[in-house]
Amino acid sequence: MADFGQALLAQSEGGSGGLLGLVPLFVMLAIGVAVIAGVWKAFEKAGEPGWAVLVPIYNAIVFLKIAGKPAWWFILLLIPVVGMVVGIIAAIDFAKAYGKGAGYGVGIAFLGAIFVPILGFGDARYQRAAA
Repeated sequence: MADFGQALLAQSEGGSGGLLGLVPLFVMLAIGVAVIAGVWKAFEKAGEPGWAVLVPIYNAIVFLKIAGKPAWWFILLLIPVVGMVVGIIAAIDFAKAYGKGAGYGVGIAFLGAIFVPILGFGDARYQRAAA
């Protein structure tokens, strides 16, 4: 038992472990900033305020508005299973509002952190809210 305690003490004395733990934190922070900036640009392309991405609930309502869905659909997003289906439908319509296809919308639904910044920083133009 004493050997186990000494092994733990020896491991805790290393100074580089703390610095290595910060690397993933900074990577995640950089990805988060890039995603926020991309969604900000996508919102602005649609004539909506970019800062809306920073406000919980309101950003979902703006997303639904761009997708051509009523704001009360936000309530549907809160219902298990129904929310997944409604989210996928809204993501597809969001993509169509920028002239993209349903496949791109599915990409937004499942990998939004990748697809929405591409939409925001890319050459896609907001055309209209989906019907």
